Amino acid sequence: MAPATPRQHGNREALAPDPALQDAGFDPHLPDVDYGVLDSLVGYAIRRAQIRIYEDFVTSLAPWQITPPRFSALIIIARNPHLKLTDLARILGIARSGAVLLVDALEAMQLVERRPAPADRRAYSLALTHGGRKTLEAVTEAVRAHDARIAQALSPEEQATLKSLLSRLGMPPPAA
Repeated sequence: MAPATPRQHGNREALAPDPALQDAGFDPHLPDVDYGVLDSLVGYAIRRAQIRIYEDFVTSLAPWQITPPRFSALIIIARNPHLKLTDLARILGIARSGAVLLVDALEAMQLVERRPAPADRRAYSLALTHGGRKTLEAVTEAVRAHDARIAQALSPEEQATLKSLLSRLGMPPPAA
């Protein structure tokens, strides 16, 4: 069966099989194909790895219909009481309209609810529902298993080095 990948349907993100991944899944490097400069690019190597990791993540969390953005949002909301939607958008690095769609989907799944913000009567804060907390516990275990599976080719020291290097790549460039 093909892994599920997120697809946009109207205002909601849904999981649907990606036809491009229907056979054996994503193969990051086919034999007898000249990749030219791509093989020397850090960004291309990261993207190839990201596709494989994403494919495994979505497959692992398909029973809950949780995608990487949904998982990130659930964690951030759970760990930050009274978080406003605009703050969630900024934290996740997405447009406010994207955060609205994300929260709408989580609300439709009865995992998140909007509550009046204590410090701002014009705004809402986000909170996990009881079911959202239970789901997040189960999903977090599945994500930990996914992460261990993905990282098993690397020693603990290599994993720490990779995380450190990726963190440095994700930082803004120094001011000139």
